[in-house]
Amino acid sequence: MKTKVALITGGYTGEAEVSYKSSQFVYSQLDKNKYDVYLIDIRTDGWFYKNEQGEQYTIQKEDFSLLLNGETIRFDVAFIILHGTPGEDGRLQGYFDMVNLPYTSCGALTSALTMNKGYTKAIIQDIPELHVANSVLLFENHRKNAVQLVQEKLTLPYFVKPNAGGSSIGMSKVKIMDDLQEALGKAYDAENTGKQVLVEEFVSGREFSQGVFRNTKGELVVLPATEVKTTREFFDFEAKYIPGSTEEITPADLTAEQQERAARIIKEIYIRLNCKGMVRVDFFLENDTDNFFFIEINTIPGQTAQSFIPQQVRAFGMKESDFYGELIEAALI
Repeated sequence: MKTKVALITGGYTGEAEVSYKSSQFVYSQLDKNKYDVYLIDIRTDGWFYKNEQGEQYTIQKEDFSLLLNGETIRFDVAFIILHGTPGEDGRLQGYFDMVNLPYTSCGALTSALTMNKGYTKAIIQDIPELHVANSVLLFENHRKNAVQLVQEKLTLPYFVKPNAGGSSIGMSKVKIMDDLQEALGKAYDAENTGKQVLVEEFVSGREFSQGVFRNTKGELVVLPATEVKTTREFFDFEAKYIPGSTEEITPADLTAEQQERAARIIKEIYIRLNCKGMVRVDFFLENDTDNFFFIEINTIPGQTAQSFIPQQVRAFGMKESDFYGELIEAALI
């Protein structure tokens, strides 16, 4: 009997657009001889399954079942490919825990924690060989004197970004103090990010993104790194999603020592944050020191054909279909 997979997509934020692209690619790669795959769209107006004819059926939220042609479909596992809330911030994970449905991503607590960049840094900052940029975490109560707080503690230039959120939405690089107020307002007012802002000192270095996952044997597998070179000021939303604005090199040109060090640190980050499934860690190698600086962790990484993780899976010598199957089987153990 085939495993019934609920492939979760959509979401309540602007990142839903990316979720749909990611889930379509995953759907195309999953082995239909092994899995019955149901694409489930999580939207603010309801949760729905839509078949290939475009017919829409409502998910029963009491137990996440589906009534289809007089038959009740009960899923064996949820494959979460939903960027932003509620699929990346722990809300769906908590719900799935309550209805006793296994899923492919990190648990509710880890997902909620890692959506908060400032809290994440506090947990991982003492990992050996890992560095974190000097930063200030600002809450809504700090808004009136935010500029002063930043000036007192940090040195220009700054990265200003919402403390929760993804796809670099609401993020700015500030080179002169006159631009700080506008950047803070942009980050504070970014949709669905909780009105918290993280301001970090700029780290000058090469930027990388690297995936890691736990396989069915319980082993942590670190994928080859991707180096990100952008023609823009930094790797913002446009750099991520506008073709031609970024060069992505997979596998990255790293020395054996740098590769081994990155793998050690990334595995420790995964363990320290109690991750599950696949995650992606973004980091800098600082130009002057070669120090590894943590940027952020993504627990629901993008999965289009051009996204970092599929690139890295291919560079690792693995087919995407086998990789996604491994995530499903590991979730079922």
